Amino acid sequence: VVAAIPAVFVKKLQSEEAKEGSTVTLRAELSKHDAPVIWKKGSVLLQASNKYEMKQMGSVVELLIHDLQLKDA
Repeated sequence: VVAAIPAVFVKKLQSEEAKEGSTVTLRAELSKHDAPVIWKKGSVLLQASNKYEMKQMGSVVELLIHDLQLKDA
């Protein structure tokens, strides 16, 4: 058994500001390509839906939040 080195953030998420009703993209870069990513808000696991869109291109991961509301902060 070979223990794999865990992925770490090369570029961390940054706070973003956007207007209510718009879409915001949160982006991070990991040290490994195609590392599995789980998105959460607090303890709530986010699932792909009309509200949340998850993308991964190699080591770059993105979470798009559509139709922003104040509760999305």
